[in-house]
Amino acid sequence: MADDGTTASTEDAALGDVLAAEHAAVWGYGVVGAALPVDGRAPAAEGEQAHRDSRDRLSELLDGRDADPVPAAAGYRLPFPVLSAVDAAALAVVLEEGVSAAWVALLDSAGDAPVRQLAVDSLGAAEERAVTWRAAAGRTPVTTALPGLPGS
Repeated sequence: MADDGTTASTEDAALGDVLAAEHAAVWGYGVVGAALPVDGRAPAAEGEQAHRDSRDRLSELLDGRDADPVPAAAGYRLPFPVLSAVDAAALAVVLEEGVSAAWVALLDSAGDAPVRQLAVDSLGAAEERAVTWRAAAGRTPVTTALPGLPGS
């Protein structure tokens, strides 16, 4: 656990923000998959499952801290219409960059070493998925030097 009540509550709030981003990613990957051809949906299904796993891990972590996990919204606003496979890939990039930003914010707030490690591991996994989706969306460069930070 974190050092004191203030640090713990700040860390719990950041965990809640990551959980909210993971909820949005799970929902968004449903849109991504629906816009892809049937034979091209595996990466979307894998991404959705990765975010479901993160969501569940975060919910359990918050439950264990007696903090209320943030519930998922009934729906989310898309940043743009998703009408093609390229649009789907671009949405997946937005989703991965969104969770990356939340994981980075958690790193800034976390005092608990296992939570910091979870954030580092999850940030790396999100960037790996984002690289694949950036390539599919035709974006260059496909990598970011500092994923999750503004302007990266």
